[in-house]
Amino acid sequence: MSLFAQSLSMAVVPQVGKPIRWGQITTGTSAILALALFLTIVGRSQSVQWSEIPRFMIDPMILSGVILTLQLTAGAMISGIAIGCIVAIMATSQNIILKAMAVGFVWWFRGVPLIVQIFFWFNIALFVPQIVVSTFTISVNDLVTPALAGLLALGLHEAANMSEIIRSGLTAVDRGQREAASSLGLRPLQTLRTVVLPQAVRLIVPPTGNQAIGMLKASAIVSVIGMQDLLTQAQAIYARNFLVIELLCVASLWYLAITTVASVGQHYLEKHLAPKGRSEEPQKQTRRRA
Repeated sequence: MSLFAQSLSMAVVPQVGKPIRWGQITTGTSAILALALFLTIVGRSQSVQWSEIPRFMIDPMILSGVILTLQLTAGAMISGIAIGCIVAIMATSQNIILKAMAVGFVWWFRGVPLIVQIFFWFNIALFVPQIVVSTFTISVNDLVTPALAGLLALGLHEAANMSEIIRSGLTAVDRGQREAASSLGLRPLQTLRTVVLPQAVRLIVPPTGNQAIGMLKASAIVSVIGMQDLLTQAQAIYARNFLVIELLCVASLWYLAITTVASVGQHYLEKHLAPKGRSEEPQKQTRRRA
């Protein structure tokens, strides 16, 4: 019997000697019936052409939007982690000026709504029309394309969030670890690289994975400045054929597929980084008692 079947039997069939929990059975059955009713109503809808969804899943425009969404998410996360590390180190330093700059960075880029930041970078040419370097003049309007504006907004917004995650991970490491490293003659940067970061990374990885998944979904907001991401491509297609629900389902399925893959990768990464002794010690004690 599979694990799912065992769990289902334990949930439905009451164990011997235990009272029947009619409340749980009633609520569970009601939830299943409500879900079945909803799926039946949606499936029988005559206004939605469900057969069109598989065809548009591999449409070239949709696939190009998927690639751009992945590129934008990866670029925003890489830049966000890199800048976030610098800001987190500044926030945990003893230099008051660096700490104040880090606090101001987080306060601004985490506090201003993301859509406002996207519009700001997209219209930065209204504030700084040109950049003059020696004898060269660069038009900001040509330099800051919609792709760069979206990447700047998403990357800096993510950097503010990641700096707080990294800072909390660094401060969670016991101060005695730093003092012990200092007593061994390690410099502050050596202590950070060899002692603090290896321990803090176990605390940083789980929320970072959640941030990456959130960034994947937040990237859809760049459609307001005309970037050809997944949602924008779906909107462009249903503007021509009026298959609104079908194309939104296609976009949703792609987002769900990418999110599922990212979640599985995050799970195995966390499992790999978990301390081996904590998971093996209870098993050893159980074997000894047996």
